[in-house]
Amino acid sequence: MKRRNLIRSAMAAAMLPAAFVRAKAAQLNILLITADDLGYEAVGCLNKGLPDLTPNLDRFAREGMMFNHGHTNTPICQPSRATIASGRYGHTSGMMGFIHLKKKIPTIMQSMREQGYRTGVLGKVDHSTPDMAYKWDFVYDYGDLGAGRSPKLYHQYCKEFFVRCKKEGKPFYMMVNSHDPHRPFHNPDGRKMKDAEEPSKLFKPSEVVVQKNLSDLPQVREELSWYYNSVRRLDDTFGKVIQALEESGQRQNTLVMFLSDNGAAVPFAKANVYLASTRTPWFVQWPGVVTPGAVDREHFVSAIDFFPTVMEATGLPAPAGVDGRSFAPLLKGGKQDGRDVVFKQVDYLIGGPVRPMRSIQDKKYGYIFNAWSIKGANYRNNNEGLCMKAMQEDPASAERVKMWRDRVVEEFYDLENDPGCLNNLAGNPEYKELADKFRTRMRTWMAETKDPAIGMFDDRSPIPKMQGYLKEEFPTKEALMPEAQLKEKEAKAAAKKAKSSKKSGSKQSGGKGKSDEERAAIRKARRAAKQTE
Repeated sequence: MKRRNLIRSAMAAAMLPAAFVRAKAAQLNILLITADDLGYEAVGCLNKGLPDLTPNLDRFAREGMMFNHGHTNTPICQPSRATIASGRYGHTSGMMGFIHLKKKIPTIMQSMREQGYRTGVLGKVDHSTPDMAYKWDFVYDYGDLGAGRSPKLYHQYCKEFFVRCKKEGKPFYMMVNSHDPHRPFHNPDGRKMKDAEEPSKLFKPSEVVVQKNLSDLPQVREELSWYYNSVRRLDDTFGKVIQALEESGQRQNTLVMFLSDNGAAVPFAKANVYLASTRTPWFVQWPGVVTPGAVDREHFVSAIDFFPTVMEATGLPAPAGVDGRSFAPLLKGGKQDGRDVVFKQVDYLIGGPVRPMRSIQDKKYGYIFNAWSIKGANYRNNNEGLCMKAMQEDPASAERVKMWRDRVVEEFYDLENDPGCLNNLAGNPEYKELADKFRTRMRTWMAETKDPAIGMFDDRSPIPKMQGYLKEEFPTKEALMPEAQLKEKEAKAAAKKAKSSKKSGSKQSGGKGKSDEERAAIRKARRAAKQTE
């Protein structure tokens, strides 16, 4: 009788509908932890640099799986996070800068909610929410988190959300975004950020290991020591988030991934497409699946792969139209073809003109196409700081600074021997045949993904023609933005103008407080956002 019941139970299980099987698998929780502007070179287990800089991350990597070739595809804050959320390159989603979704496409947070997940986010909320109409179930941002730099507060809110989901019997998708080590870095002798905690350890300029993409100068060392202080506080935050997960009793049923949105906020890193721009620590723990101590030295994984990987891991249907591909088989110890390169792009920075850059990189070489390069281009971003100031004042760094400002149309580097990308081989006849292979493969990718920069790539000489294409045919920010963001932008501009007018009037009348125009502009911005939700 007992044997007959066992057989019946087995038959019944075999006949369960696929939806029920998926629902059971979907109980796996997802925790994504991101750093803001963390370069791979600062993490001990990836690069033998400062000892005891990232003890919590190093331990997590040892106890889980580490990808040696993890990358972000667009190495700037918001567009990078848009790629994570959508599984698409910037030009296929339309989010080619600090731009929200204009067309309706699946996002990971919406897809998980539709399958019964509770969704939560800490920090970087606007940058991590492509669809302006989406409302997370659990939200705390910059001001609630000690300027995004309080490990204690991250622990408090994480635990609250994890415990709440457990009590409700609901799986969770949680995105925890530290604001470290984003500028301003932690200068122990400088102005303190309100409510930000002290890092558990501070570092001296003499201890600094200068990145290959920078010059070893006293001011560079000084600023990098502050950066390392912020990296340490990120590590403190990471440790507290993992502690909260353990205390909630759900670590064994949670897939945890850690990565950075882009490289360090220094020259030749963030907001470019160099190795230091896009390579990220990518660590994974999946109890019962990932082999502790595993290191993948072969396959390239990148931000576009996150969404489809999570969907496969939870047994949920993957959305159509994503550019990424699940690497769940790699987490189970398998292999995958077609993971020998990564494609990278930059289009719009947070301000200034469009700066289209495209890159393809494998383990050894990297090719870069700069559509905007022209004498006098004077490229700048808000990540230069003391590092660039020191390099500008150093005669030995003059050519390096000139390269930063104007760039050249094509760059080609031996990344294995020149990770700092100091020696451009694009014009070297010995490397022409090899560089041509990278050009061909990049053009194929641009054609397949309908990249609007393909016309410029085909006409990369002469430069004036390329510049004309850039001005007349490349999509503008305004054309890419949803209506709600456009209204918000217009209202902010009006408020700024009103504020400027008020200041001018105050000098004459001594008046204080917001002007009527400024208050009206702020109200208009709020109404516009509500009307388009």
